[in-house]
Amino acid sequence: MQEVGEIIHLAGSGRVIIRLRRPLDEGNFVFDDTGIRVAKVTELIGPVTNPYASAISMTNNIKKFIGKKVYFSNEPAVKREKTRKRKR
Repeated sequence: MQEVGEIIHLAGSGRVIIRLRRPLDEGNFVFDDTGIRVAKVTELIGPVTNPYASAISMTNNIKKFIGKKVYFSNEPAVKREKTRKRKR
């Protein structure tokens, strides 16, 4: 995984603002340091030399990721097995 930036803000619209350190394409997913998918980049904003990304949160508790570094990986995300309770 390669570090791409840091989550700096949660906008009023619910989008996550990420300060990028390296270029990233729209539609890519960003992950935390454990490999869990955090957000999907929807658009790039700001100057070309110092870009920001607006992203849709992929988790319900995005506030705990504010101020943390995010990463990009070409590998698929960590899959968690779903546990289901059997009805009797």
